[in-house]
Amino acid sequence: MQQKSNLSRRSFVRNAGLLTAGWPVLSCLPGTAANHAGTAAASSVNLHWLGGRAPSLSAGATWGVPWPRGTVKQNAGFRLTGADGDHINIQSWSLATWPDGSVKWSAHAIGAGKGLPSAAFTLSVTKRETANGEIQITDNADHIIIDTGVLQCDIGKSGAQLIRTLKRKEQLIAKEGTLVLLTQDIPDEGNGQSPKHDAFLSNISSVTLEQQGPVRAVVKIEGKHVNAAKRAWLPFIIRLYFYEGAESIRILHTITFDGNEQQDFICGLGIRFAVPLSGEHYNRHVRFTGEEQGVFGEAVKGLTGLRRDPGAAVRTAQVDGDEITGALPAVVDKRLQYIPSFGDYTLFQPTPDAFEIQKRTKAGHGWIQSAYGRRSSGTGYLGTPAGGLAFGIRNFWQSHPAQLDIRNAHTEEGSITMWFWAPRASPMDLRFYHDGMGQDTFEKQREGLEITYEDYEPGFGTPFGVARTSEAQIWVLPSTPSHERLASIATYIQDPAMITFDVPQWQTAGVFGGSWVGRQTPSAEKEQLHQQLDFYFDYYKRQVDEQHWYGYWNYGDVMHSYDTDRHVWRYDVGGFAWDNSELSTDLWLWYYYLHTGRKDAFRMAEAMTRHTGEVDVHHIGPFAPLGSRHNVQHWGCSAKQLRISTVTNRRFYYYLTADERVGDLMHAEIDAADTLRTIVPGRKIGQQKGDPDGKYAGVSFGTDWGSLAGAWLTEWERTGSKTAKDRLLNSMQTIAAQPHGFFTGSAQMELATGKFQPAPAEQFGASHLSAVFGLPEICTELIALVEMPAFEKAWLQYCEMYNAPEEEQKAVLGKSLGKLNLKQGHARLTAFAAVRKQDKRLAQRAWVEFLEGEAGIRKFSKEIRTLSGPLVLNKVEEADGISTNAVAQWGLTAMALLDYVNEDYPAK
Repeated sequence: MQQKSNLSRRSFVRNAGLLTAGWPVLSCLPGTAANHAGTAAASSVNLHWLGGRAPSLSAGATWGVPWPRGTVKQNAGFRLTGADGDHINIQSWSLATWPDGSVKWSAHAIGAGKGLPSAAFTLSVTKRETANGEIQITDNADHIIIDTGVLQCDIGKSGAQLIRTLKRKEQLIAKEGTLVLLTQDIPDEGNGQSPKHDAFLSNISSVTLEQQGPVRAVVKIEGKHVNAAKRAWLPFIIRLYFYEGAESIRILHTITFDGNEQQDFICGLGIRFAVPLSGEHYNRHVRFTGEEQGVFGEAVKGLTGLRRDPGAAVRTAQVDGDEITGALPAVVDKRLQYIPSFGDYTLFQPTPDAFEIQKRTKAGHGWIQSAYGRRSSGTGYLGTPAGGLAFGIRNFWQSHPAQLDIRNAHTEEGSITMWFWAPRASPMDLRFYHDGMGQDTFEKQREGLEITYEDYEPGFGTPFGVARTSEAQIWVLPSTPSHERLASIATYIQDPAMITFDVPQWQTAGVFGGSWVGRQTPSAEKEQLHQQLDFYFDYYKRQVDEQHWYGYWNYGDVMHSYDTDRHVWRYDVGGFAWDNSELSTDLWLWYYYLHTGRKDAFRMAEAMTRHTGEVDVHHIGPFAPLGSRHNVQHWGCSAKQLRISTVTNRRFYYYLTADERVGDLMHAEIDAADTLRTIVPGRKIGQQKGDPDGKYAGVSFGTDWGSLAGAWLTEWERTGSKTAKDRLLNSMQTIAAQPHGFFTGSAQMELATGKFQPAPAEQFGASHLSAVFGLPEICTELIALVEMPAFEKAWLQYCEMYNAPEEEQKAVLGKSLGKLNLKQGHARLTAFAAVRKQDKRLAQRAWVEFLEGEAGIRKFSKEIRTLSGPLVLNKVEEADGISTNAVAQWGLTAMALLDYVNEDYPAK
């Protein structure tokens, strides 16, 4: 069922109008939303659970809240109040500050079970108070012990074991938590060749206590996988998250590929725990979850279905997971040794649409089929009525091939393994998908680009340096959970509870360019725009499932373009396949979420942020930290660019969730311009050459500088970095000082300072791509944040002139810009200029540019055709005029115009 905002659209429109009444006056001031600071309402914020309803359980929650400039001092405290007026214990910290030192984004955490059953909350600014909480941390020389009040976790600082022991109320539940990696040296080609297999375990190099409670604690563990021959490779980062009162630990698992894709084929990647077991085999329980709350539950030694009946009480107790005490009936007890004990179980999800469960008595004996299903929620349990370990992988079937193993449950020490890449699947094959097809010269590569839109160059389509982050949880339980309880845990692992702020708050606070919201007067025509926005999101959401855009390396991304002849997305055609953030798909999803508050929009944007920030970016190696342009493989394109790795796409998730991994990714981009000395973005255009030892790099004022500006702005507001601030301000000043401002296009930038050298006076022009990868959004924020009239003038000139008539361009710029593309998408630039200049003519022009749809979407349509066999393999939905580029730009522009120039929508 479609999940809508907890606010109706009419309520949102009415609220936004009240918040921004008198906008033509306010909008001429930098950061107008910040002028709400000082009001009583600004010192408190309405919050709610994501999705609008309180969850059935919570293992702890962390979230971010934006504040208007000047509202919250750095030494302020916070108070969280539920709907019943009760205060909820909270831990708070600052994520970002305004230039005046006041808090721009605060982060907050509550413990397990806190805030329930309240569906809404109020966060208020108070005097700083000492935070309370149950988490206790003992940081020893060689290990760290964290006690949540329920579980005690002993974390190693060296060796293979990340988690040495895991206890509940001092009872040992699990131990020896270790990463496992299985490899082979050749793929499975079916040619009779036998691969050489190898096994690796984690080896810790560093442990950092990133947050020390008292409500939330975070431990970061880094290292590599090492085999018996001491080969160390595949760097990992594991983050362990603890909340007060929690019986669970959240695990964030990141690997970076640093092998040779021609000989390092991963055939198993996961995390393993030993689980001590005792007591009778018929009191040991195995559980797996399936689909729609389904649970597979068995005992290691089954007492049901026997020829001789142990009695209803025994059978019921075993099925329910309760302890069977006392002597069994003699007819069963004297023959127990003849009932097989099944010690090994496996749940294997090879595709997004099928899983199987198998079991066997022990190694050396055959497997038998136990169950089948479609989409497992990916959670298991091993233990006894006296306690055990529940474990699960988030996005289990979406990130196939995945696998859960239970081994040796019939012995005194069983084990569980959560496999992010399943050993039962084919090995991970990261080799480039073609042999180059003779493209051994620049001219041939240009021709290849002309036919398949693929930017190919030998050696560039390598996965070296790409990463993948997975998420899992372990639950330390006091007894075998009921089927209902385990199903509830599985649901939580897949959809962890989160708190967030009400829709108007981001605009009130003036974050993410939310300072310019005008009056929101409804009309039937504008309601059509809202409905079209909903239609496009809903269509892509369905396409993810219909087209099976799933898999370990793929989940979170969407495709670029559609093939109407084959009735498939162009998954195999060069640069038309995976989208890789092209034309700001990430931004479209995030702004759609911010405007609607829809939970399903948040989840889709979250998955895309995880994917594009990890898989589409090289994190180590010669291309780091650049990203790869759209391609059949996410890392396949030879165009390595800042516009893909841009921090601008990541900031939303970071500030909404305080996610540490995304924080790492953003920090890695602050010196990204250094790589432009050797990896020049425009190689297929001008064959430019870089200077690897130079102090300068060629940087465009569009996709390159927009990305750098996003990184520097974020680093400045997160950390107060003077280097980031100086680079940002210097770059803004020296762009404004160029002969033609933004129309100069590019210049040499001094890497240390961010200062651009003056470009030749004759250098003049515009690229249609410059302002479609986050540049407008970042410039909007910068103009609100920094008072620099020369920069604003240069940006407004670009905004006004890009789509201007040729005569107007000649009059203002001295010459025309020629035929430019993506006119519809650039209408939001025209609208921004209209707001800043209070120019009704420009506002009306912006609407005309948008509604005419040049180089975009001309016709509003929500029509869908459903095709089925034998025309297509599977039933598919097709919509007219759909391409991801066009939809992303249309969506961003529609939302911007509805915010900026709502009142100037043309009359019929």
